[in-house]
Amino acid sequence: MYIRQLFAQKSCVFSMEIFPPKQTVGYEKLQVSLRQMAQLNPDFISVTYGAGGSAGGISTCELASFLKNELKVEPLAHIICMGSEQDTIRPTLDELFAAGIQNILALRGDRSPLRPESHDFPHASDLAAFIRSNYGSFGLSGACYTEGHAESPSLAADVANLRIKQEAGVSHLITQLFFDNLYYYRFLNLARRAGVDLPVSAGVMPIVKKQQIERTVALSGASLPPKFSKMISRWQDDEASLFEAGIEYAVEQMRDLIEGGADGVHLYAMNNPVVASRVYEGIRDLLPSRG
Repeated sequence: MYIRQLFAQKSCVFSMEIFPPKQTVGYEKLQVSLRQMAQLNPDFISVTYGAGGSAGGISTCELASFLKNELKVEPLAHIICMGSEQDTIRPTLDELFAAGIQNILALRGDRSPLRPESHDFPHASDLAAFIRSNYGSFGLSGACYTEGHAESPSLAADVANLRIKQEAGVSHLITQLFFDNLYYYRFLNLARRAGVDLPVSAGVMPIVKKQQIERTVALSGASLPPKFSKMISRWQDDEASLFEAGIEYAVEQMRDLIEGGADGVHLYAMNNPVVASRVYEGIRDLLPSRG
């Protein structure tokens, strides 16, 4: 099923994000976790980019195929511009098509010395346009930033660029994680006024471990509201309490988003079925059934 169809069936779509293990030895454990997460009935699960093969680990296609063909959960496979050119990305797209994957999230990807800039795809919209022109059977999703991309001169300019993604064939957007819902509502208002009428899933990541504070919070560039900062300051050295407080914060955030009319809520689950289950239990009464 195409993800755009899900938004036509439900007032709020519930989805999660996972990542491929970097070592094949972790794949069996992840499969167990995914079976547990599938019981939460997510509308789709996005799979971050992983090359697999000679690069080691499990590829995005392998993991997406497991979701689609073994667990019967709709996957959204990430494809990135960085390190990709038209001739090198075709085999990946062919593999996804052969596996029955219908939905792709077209991203530029993080800058890295390990991946050169793409000449064919300097922007995610270029990749989306290429896929639409050459692999028209794929449904396309894109990323967006509630406070604007770090490399964009302004939020207004970043929102305007979403029109280009929309015209390139993207039919759904997922936000980067954020901790203050006011930024989501402001962003959505600006996007609609700019003519971006795509459904937007709000991305939320529960901060449940101290390591996430520096690795995720600092790198995301997301604004930290006083309530969130107070939570971190109070519980960062108390592992059990931070876990509970992080779950509670994410649940409150997602409940507000659902009640506020968000098209979808997207849980950055970090491959953790316990986190996914706890958050789901906190919002399940607000999630609509399909139909």
